[in-house]
Amino acid sequence: MRRSLVLTTEGAGHSFRASLPPHVFSSDRSEEDPDIIDGKPTLWLTMEDMRGVASVYFATFAAALVFLA
Repeated sequence: MRRSLVLTTEGAGHSFRASLPPHVFSSDRSEEDPDIIDGKPTLWLTMEDMRGVASVYFATFAAALVFLA
């Protein structure tokens, strides 16, 4: 594993960004980034995620109604 001689990026304004490795700031991240398919970013939420959120919302709503009734 190759390591840089300088462990911080002086061009980054924030201390957290300065501590990140150099490959994070490279412009060609499509090979290693699973969120980019065919050069286009994918959606973070899928229909399965939305269905899960809706079912939890309605289950909580029903439980609150039963508790208050």
